[in-house]
Amino acid sequence: MKYKAFLFDLNGTMIDDMHYHIKAWHRIFNELGAGISIEKVKEECYGKNGELLERVFPGRFTQKEKDKISIEKEKQYQQEFRPHLELIKGLDTLLVRSHKNGIKLAIGSAAILYNIDFVVDGLHIRKYFDAIISADDVLHSKPNPETYDRCAKAVGVNAKNCLVFEDAPKGVETAQNAGMDCVVITTMHSKEEFEGYNNIVAFINDYNKFDINKYSLNFTAGPH
Repeated sequence: MKYKAFLFDLNGTMIDDMHYHIKAWHRIFNELGAGISIEKVKEECYGKNGELLERVFPGRFTQKEKDKISIEKEKQYQQEFRPHLELIKGLDTLLVRSHKNGIKLAIGSAAILYNIDFVVDGLHIRKYFDAIISADDVLHSKPNPETYDRCAKAVGVNAKNCLVFEDAPKGVETAQNAGMDCVVITTMHSKEEFEGYNNIVAFINDYNKFDINKYSLNFTAGPH
């Protein structure tokens, strides 16, 4: 299969930062009295921040309180991760080559814009993307397909011609629900944790392992 658009999750997929998100949530949850293990936090780390808070503390917080806790968590995360902010190996080359060859690029993330801006502006990569869909742009977060549906619509490419890059089972499920194939980058989860999904075309541990020519309609054969 050849694709006209590459759609990227952000956290854990473009940057290897999920451990920092989990650590920040774990600290905040336990300060709030959750008594939750870091392994359980890892399981729950998907979707919007407010949804995550509701899963851990059902009915406890108002939306205003959730928003305040969310921003505090992101401030802690950014402070700790900022010295390590960099793209996963090989992604810089993939973005440059894809953009140059006319492949549509989009970010589809459950992160709020505050965090997306932290990454794309901190790494000066906004110019490569035709669309950015954040938690603020959708009613239904992952694994609902709305995030990637909106990405596809924004770049003007049919779902079957979009290839999604994800790092988590819920992200792969999102792509599957949107009718899209997926490449899994194993920054956070092992290959065995993705059993049962039929839309995975490749597993990689960094982007140097991704054969651009094999998966794009726009690329002519050339050096990697």
